Amino acid sequence: MKKIKVKIGWSGNNFSCVTENEALNGIIIVTNKTIDGLKKDLVSSLQFHIRSCIKDGDNLPEWLKNREYQLDYNLETSALLHSLDDIISRKAISRATGINQRQISHYASGRITPRPKQRERIIKGIHAISRELASVV
Repeated sequence: MKKIKVKIGWSGNNFSCVTENEALNGIIIVTNKTIDGLKKDLVSSLQFHIRSCIKDGDNLPEWLKNREYQLDYNLETSALLHSLDDIISRKAISRATGINQRQISHYASGRITPRPKQRERIIKGIHAISRELASVV
């Protein structure tokens, strides 16, 4: 099964995503207030795009026409942090990662993209917080 990469970021007050696959004959961009809504809208937009390409006579691979693909989502750090807004405070993430809270906020806004090592620290910190929460009885 083929994969269509989808990059999810944070844009202003919404999550946003863009597809990355040359077979699509273009790109699809969607925004929504929630990640679940974003994914639902993307599937709908993707199906509309494919139907339109077929109707226009564009050359698309059979796997795309037959929906033999999987969407491979990747959250940018900004989207990752915003997806946790109602669950974990930036202060808690700062404590768990050792990264300054102001820096975490810059990453969340998308003004600054963390280096891969910093992103890994953030992910490890979030996992540590979730293990700690799971251990509470």
